[in-house]
Parts: sequence; C-alpha cells; structure tokens
Amino acid sequence: MSNPTSHGESLLANDLDHILAHTRNLWEDLRGQRLFITGGTGFFGGWLLESLLWANARLDLDVSAVILTRDVETFRKLAPHLAAQPALQFQTGNVRNFDFPSGEFSHIIHAATTAARATFYKTENSLVKFDTVVEGTRRVLDFAVQCCARNFLLTSTGLVYGKQPAALTHLVEAYGGAPDPANFDAVVGLGKRVAEFLCAFYADQFGLATKIARCFTFVGPYLPLDIHYAIGNFIRDGINHRPIVVKGDGSAVRSYLYAADLVIWLWTIFLRGQVARPYNVGSEDGVEIRALAEIVAQEFQPPLPVQVMQPRALDRPVDRYVPSTQRAQSELGLRQTISLREAIQRTIEWNVRVGQRGAR
Repeated sequence: MSNPTSHGESLLANDLDHILAHTRNLWEDLRGQRLFITGGTGFFGGWLLESLLWANARLDLDVSAVILTRDVETFRKLAPHLAAQPALQFQTGNVRNFDFPSGEFSHIIHAATTAARATFYKTENSLVKFDTVVEGTRRVLDFAVQCCARNFLLTSTGLVYGKQPAALTHLVEAYGGAPDPANFDAVVGLGKRVAEFLCAFYADQFGLATKIARCFTFVGPYLPLDIHYAIGNFIRDGINHRPIVVKGDGSAVRSYLYAADLVIWLWTIFLRGQVARPYNVGSEDGVEIRALAEIVAQEFQPPLPVQVMQPRALDRPVDRYVPSTQRAQSELGLRQTISLREAIQRTIEWNVRVGQRGAR
C-alpha cells in the first residue's frame, strides 16, 4: 500500500468521489458509530479505509474505527496518510487470538485472511492458512457478540465453489460445487466455506446481522504487482517497458472488477444485504488471459509485445473463474460501472504517479 499524498489531496480523489456518489444514501447508518475492521491494511482494507475517511470528511459523519493489524509500524510507513488520521486507531494482534478492544462497536468488517505474499512465497503451510481463516472468523464473531455489534461483514471468496466446470460460464450463489478437500492449494476456499457457516450460525444463535460477500478477481490501485496476480504482473511489465509475459498458454478465463466498484459493492452488501445470504462480487465479463495481456499491452505507447510461453492445449477444459452477479444486481441494484479497459488505464496511471513520487 502506498500513497504519499495527504488524504485531502489523494491520488484516488476521482475514484473516491465516484464511490461516494454511488453510496451516499448508505452512510447515515454509520453516523457517529464506531467500527472494528480486520484486514484493514490489505488491498480490500486499504480501499475500505480510504472510502470511509473520504465519506467521513465530506459528510461530517463523526465515525471512528479500530483497525486490527499484524504490523502497525509497517503500515505507518506504507500508508502514512491513513495512519495519521485521528478517526483511526490501530491495534496490533493476530486475528486468531487478538485481545478484544474495550468499549462497544456497532459495525464490524472482517476482511482478514492469509497474507497474499505469504501465499505467494509459501511461507505459511496449509494448516496455518486454514486456522487463520476459520479460527480468525470465530474470534471476530465472538468479539462481535461480546461488544454488541449490530452488523457484521465477511469478505469471503469465489473459491468456496471449487473448480468451475468448463461448461458453466458463470457461477451462481446456488451452485453446489466445493473445493477438493485433498487439494492443499484449495485451503482458503475450504476455510471460507467454514467461515460462512460460522456467520450463518452466529446469525441464528445470537441475532448478529452477518453479511457475506463472495469476492472474485479485481484490479486497481493498491493491487500488488509482484506476486501471483496475472493482471498485476502485466501492468508491472508494461510500466517497466518490458514485453508482457503470459507464463501459461493464456487460455484461462477470468473477469476483473475495478477496485472502486468493489468498494461500492462491499459497503452496499454490508449495510443493505440480507442476513447470512451470500452475494457474488465481481465482473461478469470474462476474458482470456492472453487477450487480457493484449489489452494491457495496448495501453502503452508504443504498444508492447506479448509473449505467450506455452502453446494452447486444445484438449484441455477451459479454466474459468467468472461469477454471476444477478443476485446483487436484482436485490441490491449493484452493477459494474467502470469497464476493464478504463480500470487498467486508471491502475497504470496511479502506479506511474506513485512511482514518480518515489513511493515504491
């Protein structure tokens, strides 16, 4: 996370104004309230904090939040404009066993999961990942009950569906698939299934208004460019004036929702979604990875070459990961407002501007 400007002159100002315009009718629910947020220093968390503070300042909400983080000092170095905000307090702790902060909290956002870099560099084993998701969720739910919270958001994942059948173009919430329990790479999806069960159980037993957002794939500022996200790797290659490299055959199909739209969806699900009812969050516009690489390459002048490292395997089923968002559209009025091409343009521009200011 990096944004060297003060909050008032944020490089994300246009995006934050866009978010506020699409969420203005939600914020009264948070006026004068106190939030507790886990995972507030990651990709999702950074955007949630940015948008919360933006609304707080412009609507005079008098909202405050306590952020649970494993490393406060690192966060302060990476995001000083957020760490310096008086509306935010930070508590150091592990989501599995953190000390409950004192006082009441009306709203809780549980966005913590295993660290993306730990997954990429394989510094956490599968059992630790599973325990972080499951034990962490139960710990936060127990805290929600103890502090008399009214509303709770779990950021879950489309990985709870397991491998998407090649013939199924879009995953709906009612799809009954599941991750392979013997596949250690599927541990986050398995853990999130249990986390969703816990949310449903606590809603039933304690009356906690748990909301569930099943998140797919995204692009935008704050997305790490140097780990296992293909679109981030392509943007990194382009900014460094290198050929865009597709490591596989490029036939996998993914879809990408821009981060500003993601945050609009998360706040809406949190404050307007039905209790214990999962909502897919993502774009329905699937794109082959090789085509995605070409789109990114065309955003640079002159356009960059694309290198696909493996020939297309014609006898292999399509590796697809694309949601249906009809439930979110019909029940909550949500929609994608920013196209993939514009999302890529905005992400490139932000990374270039931040890099020029010496933040990376």
